[in-house]
Amino acid sequence: MLSGRLVRCLVSMAGRVYLSQGSAGSGTVGPVEAAIRAKLEQALNPELLELRNESGGHAVPPGSETHFRVAVVSSRFEGLSPLQRHRLVHAALSEELAGPVHALAIQARTPAQWRENPQLDTSPPCLGGSKKTRGTS
Repeated sequence: MLSGRLVRCLVSMAGRVYLSQGSAGSGTVGPVEAAIRAKLEQALNPELLELRNESGGHAVPPGSETHFRVAVVSSRFEGLSPLQRHRLVHAALSEELAGPVHALAIQARTPAQWRENPQLDTSPPCLGGSKKTRGTS
């Protein structure tokens, strides 16, 4: 069973799997999230694409689209280093990274790597703003 914060929509199209947590965990997809998804689908033709808007776990207004985690499995990553894979993702999302997106966590794997370990990474909880909120002086 999925928790209220983890609302996922699963759609399978032509052997492709797309997962979405929705805008800040609300189950709806905002315009930035939709643009990220479309651009990654076009640039990387992924076998699996999971996009999570993690903005709700950060010190931002409700409904924000500023913090994302993406897991993408694509044959385009074959023979590329992790840095080169991240550069492909950054190139596809250059407009979003220059504007509304503050943070993007990337998990980029080849289909073979995904078959070996089909685990999706999770982000640690946000400690938020100032050092005072983290218990330090």
